[in-house]
Amino acid sequence: MLGRVHLYLAILVLDAAILGSIVHVGLPIGPLAPIGIAALAAFVCFGRSALRAMQRPLPFRGRIFALHLACVAVAWCGNLLSRHADLPGPSIFFLSVAISFVVLGAVVLAALACIPFHAWMEMIHATGRLWLYSLLVGVAAWCLRFPLQAAWNLSALAQGRIPQLLAFRSAAAVLGLVVPSVVADPATFTLGTEHFQVIVAPACSGLEGLGLMLIFTVAWLLLFRRENRFPQALALIPCALAAAWALNIARLVVLILIGNAGAPQVAMVGFHSQAGWIAFTAVAYLFALAAGKLPWVRQSPSAPGLHFRGSEALAPAGPRTWAGVEGESPATAAYLVPFLAILAASFVSRAVSGNFEWLYPLRFVAAGWAIWHYRKAYKTIQWRFGWEALATGFAVFLVWIFPHSIAVHAAGTALDPTLGTALGRLSPAARWAWISVRIAAAVITVPLAEELAFRGFLARRLVSRSFDDLPLAQLTAPAILISSLVFGLMHGQQWIVGIVAGLAYALLARWKGRLGDAVAAHAVTNLLLAAWVLISGNWSLW
Repeated sequence: MLGRVHLYLAILVLDAAILGSIVHVGLPIGPLAPIGIAALAAFVCFGRSALRAMQRPLPFRGRIFALHLACVAVAWCGNLLSRHADLPGPSIFFLSVAISFVVLGAVVLAALACIPFHAWMEMIHATGRLWLYSLLVGVAAWCLRFPLQAAWNLSALAQGRIPQLLAFRSAAAVLGLVVPSVVADPATFTLGTEHFQVIVAPACSGLEGLGLMLIFTVAWLLLFRRENRFPQALALIPCALAAAWALNIARLVVLILIGNAGAPQVAMVGFHSQAGWIAFTAVAYLFALAAGKLPWVRQSPSAPGLHFRGSEALAPAGPRTWAGVEGESPATAAYLVPFLAILAASFVSRAVSGNFEWLYPLRFVAAGWAIWHYRKAYKTIQWRFGWEALATGFAVFLVWIFPHSIAVHAAGTALDPTLGTALGRLSPAARWAWISVRIAAAVITVPLAEELAFRGFLARRLVSRSFDDLPLAQLTAPAILISSLVFGLMHGQQWIVGIVAGLAYALLARWKGRLGDAVAAHAVTNLLLAAWVLISGNWSLW
């Protein structure tokens, strides 16, 4: 029963994320959707005792949930049409009202898919006035957003200038050690050299990076609390924050040096957008390494169930161990390294690029090397696939291009033609060489790496530590939903269709019990997308 509650709450979170992007707040019924989500979430959280008291199964109704997804898709496409189509004012209003009603219907269908209507009635009866209190919680959550947003804006104005000024002064001091003359204007936060200057905005202060690093370090120590000593392990948190701050100052200085060297586009487009993520990844990796290797922080080698030989944790009997964590599978690296190699290569290729990622082939090479390196670990994976994989890949392709086709039709031209313009400036040989590698990566290395990471590892790891021993047919609904949500969020602005694609690949893998079907479906989708991009010129899909 508790698993059903977790699934229901996960669906509510997904609905809240989608509604945040498509609900028109200005409409009279616009607030009803988020209020309903908050109320339902509160009702289920506080009514769990009533759910446990009902000693009978509550089946998850896939058909109703499919209708829910259809309503979300209709609402999202309608919202896209209302934003891009040149419609008169009354038509926009009525379309927005229709969208809001469809969204409310999607919320109701999600509720009925997880818990039948008669069970809802029994819970409402068993919990008395809890439904009323939950509704008041939803209304209060909606009303509080206005004063909280105002308070946040005031605090941002008051506090944002201090980190901004500190970052400006620190970067100016370090820059003065490298170049003979520094242009520094504290009044406008302009910093640089005689040939190249930038404005150190509040977003460049490093405050967001510090917050992200704080969340990561605390979450890591909570997750591996049994493997670390406390309070000694807490000392790693300020060390990580200090390293993140220092790397942010270094990022500002290097950015100015790149622009001063005659590559302003690389500095402001590629390096500016990727250097922060590179720094965060490096500090996070070093933090995890320190937490797992430093004897002062790591638990005693005599911890029960573990035997150590040097710095390596071994289990003579019982659960397997990997990286000193009891029960982890030794196959973890084989499933994750190819995807991590693509991420690392993308950081580097984007950091040294301007508007055109000329070093994109580095992603293909890095992933190919990782897959080849772990090729022996993949011999036990079932790589066969059937016609269902081809059909699923084609269906996901249609879902992927549908909202883009609407947006292109409304705009009357291709969206974001930057990539096409950049490719047009290359020689024919260089252009087709880059496109060939891009297609090869999309069809070969990307499907393999992403399916190994998300369906092969993450979806199964959410069910069992020994994930490589778990058949794909035993994937649970929460594992499929969470892994698909993470997969979708990795696709940036296309996160909604990314979630739908992740759900399709995961459900196919569970149905057929083979990872090969998910890989083949993923490859078919990417191949058709590549063909669509080349034929239609809609480069935004790449």
